[in-house]
Amino acid sequence: MPNRLAKELSPYLLQHRDNPVDWYPWGEEALSRARAEDKPIFLSIGYSTCHWCHVMEHESFETQPVADVLNRDFVSIKVDREERPDVDDIYMRAVQMMTGSGGWPLSLFLTPDGRPFYGGTYFPPTSRWGRPGFVTILESIANAWRTRREELESSAGEMLAHLGHDEEATPGPARIGPRDAPQILAAAQRQIASQYDPTEGGFGGAPKVPPSMRLELLLRVERRSATATATATGRPETREMVVRTLSKMAAGGMYDQVGGGFHRYSVDAHWLVPHFEKMLYDNAMLARVYVLAHRAFGTPEYAAIARDTLDYLLREMTPDDSSGGFFAAQDADSGGVEGTFYVWNPDSLERAVGREAAPVVAARFGVTPQGNFEEHETVLSVVKSVAELAAEFGKPEAAIEALLAEARAKMYAARALRVAPATDDKLLTDWSALAISAFALASRVLAEPRYEEAARAAADRILRNCIRDGRLLHRERAGSAAIPGFATDYAYGIEALLDLYEATFEPDYFQQALRLQETFDRDFADPRGGYFLSAGTHDGLIVRPRESYDGATPSSNSVAAMNLLRLGAFTGDERYEKRADALFEAFGELLERAGSAFPRLLCALDFRASGPREIALAGEPGRPDFEALRSAVFASPDPNRVVAHVESAAAVPALAPLTRARTMRDGKAAAYVCERFACQAPVTDPEALEALLFPTTA
Repeated sequence: MPNRLAKELSPYLLQHRDNPVDWYPWGEEALSRARAEDKPIFLSIGYSTCHWCHVMEHESFETQPVADVLNRDFVSIKVDREERPDVDDIYMRAVQMMTGSGGWPLSLFLTPDGRPFYGGTYFPPTSRWGRPGFVTILESIANAWRTRREELESSAGEMLAHLGHDEEATPGPARIGPRDAPQILAAAQRQIASQYDPTEGGFGGAPKVPPSMRLELLLRVERRSATATATATGRPETREMVVRTLSKMAAGGMYDQVGGGFHRYSVDAHWLVPHFEKMLYDNAMLARVYVLAHRAFGTPEYAAIARDTLDYLLREMTPDDSSGGFFAAQDADSGGVEGTFYVWNPDSLERAVGREAAPVVAARFGVTPQGNFEEHETVLSVVKSVAELAAEFGKPEAAIEALLAEARAKMYAARALRVAPATDDKLLTDWSALAISAFALASRVLAEPRYEEAARAAADRILRNCIRDGRLLHRERAGSAAIPGFATDYAYGIEALLDLYEATFEPDYFQQALRLQETFDRDFADPRGGYFLSAGTHDGLIVRPRESYDGATPSSNSVAAMNLLRLGAFTGDERYEKRADALFEAFGELLERAGSAFPRLLCALDFRASGPREIALAGEPGRPDFEALRSAVFASPDPNRVVAHVESAAAVPALAPLTRARTMRDGKAAAYVCERFACQAPVTDPEALEALLFPTTA
């Protein structure tokens, strides 16, 4: 019979609904039972596309012997870490304190009131690989709970004290101001450069995770060095780090050479063999940084990778009913085996593309009888350039390019007949917001109106379905929105609305950003500066977490700092800037000591220090003269600016300080470039605007 998880909407929880384990979702019902029966809690945290989560379910949670012990001696709780990042944050830190590492599946044992006393990650069913067997652990802990209760309670109390101290202690306030930015950015650049792999790109060795946020910071450092004078913070290798890393990632197997989009990470140091799951947030952030790099360096290949990645999201990660939004992830496994959907051998390649094209395609992507993956299969990577193929096969480069394009389409069609990885079709507000920002930026930089349509549809869906009583909700699935929003939902959501306003000049998006910022400040503000991860309304938390470092996704505090500065630049309201400065000070000591762990927060500090420009465009969107000016704004590689439409002020009075008295000139659209709302003479010519926006090095 299905267990309690059958009533949940999370695909991860639903994967466990037929387990013989008497699972509970996280909530008061489970916690109350644990207290009433005085039983320890077994807490299992994972997510739907997690390979080792699937393994542990099959080996342990689907088996009756494990279920018998769990059901007899524990209250078992299953958590989707993507739905409850606050629960995951607290208990992941607990396991990291206990063991020195973490990961998923996350497996913990708690007192009835939720305090952790023992934990780890994956446990095999029987002892192997130096790991104790899961049944052995369960029986040992159940026995210890009966015979050594005081010892476990003491351990739990110490762990709670450590967790509480970690949350309550300030990171180390320090006076951080705009004048400190060059030194802090230079120190972070040196820290990042010390980890750089000059051969393969990226930072560190295997496994290699796509460093989107670090690359975005380095683009800013490069831009700063290109326009700086005696206080340059950039170094000659900064551009090289960005270029090599982006190029190597795009050529490797971590990038889906057939369908577009990036897998989670590379298990080796060469970007070749990936962990095959695809996450929305990775692809959103990577598309964004490829767009930014294309704009900074004028590299067409980066624009192509960005388009392929965004097109992959539109094709495979968007609801079919045109309702908007983006799915969370795609699994690594197909039919229970990791990676089989994506790999090729000479026979499957020839069947897909034909005998004549197969040798060229095999040479391009390194498909050989030996393979580079399991069972002689090949993970595709770009092994030879078009020029090399043209020389080898005696064909013009244009003919090679046409052959590869046709072959790629045929391979995609052939691959679609395989057993596809499962898609986690829940829509998370925060991850969707990251995608909205990427689509909004790309719509202007790459001149793709359909990307604007996708960004609008996703944002409108959130505004329509995921706001209740003025507060955001975190997850929507199967027509139901639920779970009070987290700081990431607000921070990423506000960022997305500001990005979408700049792309569309739709005033309601800006107005909604202002409203959400008010709610965010009221419900999440940390008196030490910055924001807590969860509002006070979240249930059963033993401490109130907050994010510091940028991890797989940006810290909500990092994104919030940039949002506050942008709102201040748009409106002239100094309260926003003061809140951002308080946030910088709250994390000041960490920024000075370990700035490379805060790349998005350093992007905000760069914005603060640069004296961002405010740009007001007067005219009618859609008219050629107006669009030429708007294109010039988005072509500028300088990220330290905001852009508003004059007519927006009627709907959003907060924009009035920037847009007041800015008018068209002699019937032509006009651009006003301002700093601290003191504007230069308006320009109507796109080339004149580019001269203002593209300062040259002295």
